[in-house]
Amino acid sequence: MAATARLPLRRRIALAALSALVVVAALAYVNAPLVGAWWYAWRHGLAADTLDPALGFDAGDRVLVVSPHPDDEALCCAGMIQAAVAVGADVWIVHLTSGDGFELDAIAVERTLRPRGAPLVSLGRIRMEEARTAAEVLGVPEERVWFVGFPDRGLLPVYRHYWSEPYRSPYTGRSFVPYPTARTPGLPFTGGNLLAEMERVFGEVDPTVVLAPTPLDVHPDHRAAGEIVLRLLLEREQLDIGRWWIVHGDPQWPLPKGRHLDASLFPPLRARALPWQRFDLEREQVQVKLEAIHAHATQVLWLRRYLEAFARSNELVSPLPLPGAWLPEEPGR
Repeated sequence: MAATARLPLRRRIALAALSALVVVAALAYVNAPLVGAWWYAWRHGLAADTLDPALGFDAGDRVLVVSPHPDDEALCCAGMIQAAVAVGADVWIVHLTSGDGFELDAIAVERTLRPRGAPLVSLGRIRMEEARTAAEVLGVPEERVWFVGFPDRGLLPVYRHYWSEPYRSPYTGRSFVPYPTARTPGLPFTGGNLLAEMERVFGEVDPTVVLAPTPLDVHPDHRAAGEIVLRLLLEREQLDIGRWWIVHGDPQWPLPKGRHLDASLFPPLRARALPWQRFDLEREQVQVKLEAIHAHATQVLWLRRYLEAFARSNELVSPLPLPGAWLPEEPGR
């Protein structure tokens, strides 16, 4: 202290300024992701705090979660699944694909530089087991976790362009469901079969609530899943039971990346026209959601910060699948 006091005044001022700059820089480094997210939301008029609360669940509800890939169910809906289970509702999760088109996963898990065919089928089996583990974390029994087994990154072409002729996955090399534990092993990859399988799912569950991806999602598999669910709900005259979510929004979304369990999840710019609602989560529910996300270990290996960004203080749903009166095409009709 005495040595500092003997320094010239200008030197002391410079040291104080430098110390303050270091503190400000440290605070900026720590809080930059949150500040960046706030700025992005403010600039585009996006916010979670001003959204209306989403509907809850009742003991008599039969909730169907439609997941294009293993891990989507945890990202979109882990908190809502917990809430439904807690009040005594019955929950089913149906995965349309087994996530067997993620080549980076197969390179790491199967230790092969050219993951085609059998290695990707093996990856699909691993991801199915991860999905069962995640469901157990969320309180959903294994017998209510179903796999359709259609091709990852192939749902949209199957549904729109291969209505009766089988589609061959460029990743697994298969043109039929290759998983013995899927709902219908050996089922050819056609749009007609995919729709019929989902019709059976809806018939068996007879849902009172359906959680499904909006057709506005960037990912083609998610768009296809959303279009199929929308088509079935319209045919069943039950559009009011749909609650629509999004996982693949803007390239930057969700912000900030990484683990920010107390931060809010605001809607992506891509789907801002939807009437988004927020489903608030207790801190314990957020922690369980994070555990369910981490159950998808093959995904966390490559995408940890992106996946953890969905473990927030709220989840997002829209009572409408699309803005206005626009409806997607209905192949095969």
